[in-house]
Amino acid sequence: MRWLLLILVAILGLFQYWFWFGEGGLLQRSSLEKQVLEQGRENQALRERNAALEANVRYLKDGLEGIEERARHDLGMIKEGETFYMSIEKDSSQ
Repeated sequence: MRWLLLILVAILGLFQYWFWFGEGGLLQRSSLEKQVLEQGRENQALRERNAALEANVRYLKDGLEGIEERARHDLGMIKEGETFYMSIEKDSSQ
C-alpha cells in the first residue's frame, strides 16, 4: 500500500513539473503572451508609420505643389524671380 502511494505521489509530482516547466507549460505560455503583446505594439507603430508614408506618397503624387514644397524645404530651392532672405539670430552666449 505504501509503494502504491509513493508511486502515485511521484506521478503527481511529475505531472506538476510538466504543467509548470515542461514544453507548453504555464511559464512558456506566459512568456509567449508577453511576446505577442510586444509584437502587437510594434505592429501598431509600423501601421501608423506606413499610413504616414502612404499619405506622404499620395501628397507627392497629387501634384506639383507637394513636389515644390518638398524641394523648397529639403533642398532649399527658390523660384525664378524670388529673393531669398536668411535671418541669423545673435547667439545670446557671446
